[in-house]
Amino acid sequence: MYHQPLFLQTLSRFAVVLPARYDLEVSLSELTESVTAVLGLSGSGVTMAEDGQLRFVTAVSQASGELERNQEQHQAGPCRDAYETGEVVRVTDVRREPQRWPQFALAAAGLGVAGVAGIPMRLADVIIGALSLYSPEPRQWSDGDIAVASVLADVATSYVVNASKLRQQEQLSEQLQEALESRVVIEQAKGITAYKNAISVDQAYQRMRGHARNNNASLRMVAEAIVAVGLQV
Repeated sequence: MYHQPLFLQTLSRFAVVLPARYDLEVSLSELTESVTAVLGLSGSGVTMAEDGQLRFVTAVSQASGELERNQEQHQAGPCRDAYETGEVVRVTDVRREPQRWPQFALAAAGLGVAGVAGIPMRLADVIIGALSLYSPEPRQWSDGDIAVASVLADVATSYVVNASKLRQQEQLSEQLQEALESRVVIEQAKGITAYKNAISVDQAYQRMRGHARNNNASLRMVAEAIVAVGLQV
């Protein structure tokens, strides 16, 4: 049974904390710590998809981390099934189902974990990873347990996707700014080269390009050298 007041406090904190942070690992750590506390678990962890493979990102405890690494290594476990099917995976006692994920079940038994569950992290029809839940005792995962974990996972997933889009926009802006800065210095260098050599701006540009190719340098590097230290081309 989940801790309802703590769940509400967590949602309130998420509304403040997640938008203010742009660190993926920090935000997913917030998710694992919160779901572990609200559901009274021994641990939880997150794996994210990369080229169809699940990669361990974060876990709330050492034991959880070892189980997440086990899933990454063998690509088998509740997270993998949740990611592939898009459905919640619930196992009351993984020690009693060793044939399902042999390596994972063995590791779980050695780490004192019995109940496990996998929650797909999705946005619309896109599944980007999965949240694992770990209980030290056999656990009949109730619909309430799953609903709470799913809500927290959805909130974190929305943040991750939006942060990714924001970062893409930032990178595009950085690239555009760099291109503009390059254009400015290149135009300055073209003018200097044309003046010093009594040639046209187009001819100056061709000289700069040739110098860059011959010296395995970028056009911007050549332009900066012309402007800053008087490079002759």
